[in-house]
Amino acid sequence: MLIEELKQVVGAKGVLSDRNELRVYESDGFPIAKGLPTVAVFPADTNQVAMCVKIARHHDLPIVPRGSGTGLCGGATVFDGGVLISTSRMNQIEQVDVENRFAVVQAGVRNLALSESIANTGLRYSPDPSSQRASTIGGNVSTNAGGINTLKHGVTTNHILGIELVLHDGSILQTRTGGLYDGIGPDLPGLICASEGTFGIVTRVWCRLVRQPEYVRTIYALFESNFDACKTVTDVIAAGILPTSMEMMDAGMIQIIETAFQFGFDTSAGAMLLIEIDGIERVLDEEMNQIARIAQDNNPIDIQQCADPKHRLKLWSARKKAFGAIGRVSHSYCTQDACVPRSMLPQVLQTVCDIGKQWNVRIVNVFHAGDGNIHPILLFDEENPKDVQRVMQCSEKILEYCISVGGTVTGEHGIGVEKIHLMDQMFGHHTLETFKHIRHAFTADEAFNEGKLIPSDRIRIELTQPVAPNVPGGAY
Repeated sequence: MLIEELKQVVGAKGVLSDRNELRVYESDGFPIAKGLPTVAVFPADTNQVAMCVKIARHHDLPIVPRGSGTGLCGGATVFDGGVLISTSRMNQIEQVDVENRFAVVQAGVRNLALSESIANTGLRYSPDPSSQRASTIGGNVSTNAGGINTLKHGVTTNHILGIELVLHDGSILQTRTGGLYDGIGPDLPGLICASEGTFGIVTRVWCRLVRQPEYVRTIYALFESNFDACKTVTDVIAAGILPTSMEMMDAGMIQIIETAFQFGFDTSAGAMLLIEIDGIERVLDEEMNQIARIAQDNNPIDIQQCADPKHRLKLWSARKKAFGAIGRVSHSYCTQDACVPRSMLPQVLQTVCDIGKQWNVRIVNVFHAGDGNIHPILLFDEENPKDVQRVMQCSEKILEYCISVGGTVTGEHGIGVEKIHLMDQMFGHHTLETFKHIRHAFTADEAFNEGKLIPSDRIRIELTQPVAPNVPGGAY
């Protein structure tokens, strides 16, 4: 009955119920957490989403929203055989207002598709996560995604003017009244950003567009050690310079990328920094020279200053291909996402390395150094239950350490199921209870994504115990 009702709403091609076909949707980009939905449904507009929600609720089934599945914390995993509602067919850019600098898009529009569609307008949508070729705007909103531009231009919530949300009863909430930002009442877009699908299903987004920088410079620097690269990051910020981005790779990551793509990087280097600045041309060259002088004081192997667009594209292509290159050296990987005080980056990276050695886990690093958002990448084989257990326990120790030095468990990937057991180490009881009260204002019975982001009284996820491959990972 459930399947037929959903087919009446979205058509037969918009519903998947065969177990083999559903395997594609058993996890997101966090492969350790797996589970099969009863059905996956693919609505084409907001009204269809609302009708699907009503049907799932009528059958008393849990609902899990999903964009393109690039999330890295298990936020789009279904553990209880519930209904997975994907917005991937909702991929229309409905309006671009160049004069007032905003765009209205359906939630399933890919991040890069929006940028490409406005490339000739002189405007851009700034948030640019590494997954931007595949990740959707709705998914970016749900996790408050960051990206390479975050240091200067902010994360997703800084570029969202309004959100449309389907609520637990199928009603539709719009957080704005027209083309202009109204700024009246509570900041609902800010509240919904980073709620990870626990409040409802994002179906439409009003995106702020900003002027494309006319002038950009990139500095590429290789160093003998992580310490030298991290000190350069701190020294640049201390000098009063705010780059657009400051990205770092360690020796292991440099070697993996060079082996995979032959960019010509010196694989003897201990670390690499990519620093980009934008702004007024007459001051950029001096800023670039100043950054180069700072780097020169920190044992560089090589420093290159780049204004040529083709060379810059090559350098940033290397950064954006980093995670794809991992697949050439490891069967599986898990990417952590802690934020730590920038001044502690050298100590943190060394401790992360030490923890990896203690747990016999190979770790490489590529991350947003400018805002202290580290991304240790833990390599393992997901077909080996003991390997999975060791990686999750190693990850837990890394995150607990980051909390202990004044950091957070996530900078942009979200909590999902991966880090939910650490929320009580991050926040006190009253804060967590306030989170729950806010969630209950949207859905009193936790209809969406129960057991994700906010600890639940009814479901708990256990990922640090060994589980057999492809078995829903410890929901009880």
